[in-house]
Amino acid sequence: MQMTAKKMSDRGLLALVRHEGIVPGPYRDVKQVWTFGIGHTAAAGLPDPATMPRGMPADLDAGIREAFRVFRDDLARYEAAVLRAVKVPLEPHEFDALVSFHYNTGGIAKAALTRHLNAGDRAAAAAAFMGWLKPAAIRPRREAERDLFAKGHYPAGNIPIWSVDRNGRVDFSRSIRRLTEDEALALLRPASAPVPTQTIVAPSWWRRPLDHFKGRATS
Repeated sequence: MQMTAKKMSDRGLLALVRHEGIVPGPYRDVKQVWTFGIGHTAAAGLPDPATMPRGMPADLDAGIREAFRVFRDDLARYEAAVLRAVKVPLEPHEFDALVSFHYNTGGIAKAALTRHLNAGDRAAAAAAFMGWLKPAAIRPRREAERDLFAKGHYPAGNIPIWSVDRNGRVDFSRSIRRLTEDEALALLRPASAPVPTQTIVAPSWWRRPLDHFKGRATS
């Protein structure tokens, strides 16, 4: 067994983005923390979602692309934190599961699963994923991360994009678009994959004046 890479695999990236979902405007998460895009908060660095223009961007494609750009920047920090915390060799699917866990919890350095893993007890490490179940709605994700770690089971399917209103409320009743895995990979690996024709490259749209944005969802 050996660590074959210091970055998540493509399937691991897709699994993580699918867990997080994509909201191309600032929103309040279940803990009322301002969040943007693919689970980005100010704790991970700039941009600070609390200072971003509210509602959906006028250019949805540019907003989606910005969400992926910020995610790629954030991801490197979480991958590095897992590599620092784990002292034993990992299979790629184990690394993918641990980065997904840490991206959601920020707890890789203190988690019991890390202690079990470093002690060589992978069965106990897998079981310890289920010690992180707040809020209760996170259970399906934690089960998926556990199964990815223990069995290499990757989820599949299209990736939803959700709308958000000017008050930071996300409408989860229906997605406004779904990305195929190929479309998502083109945004995740822009240097090595073709960009979908409907996606428009645009610079840092959150820095534009507020009148460039529209609140498309109803309050």
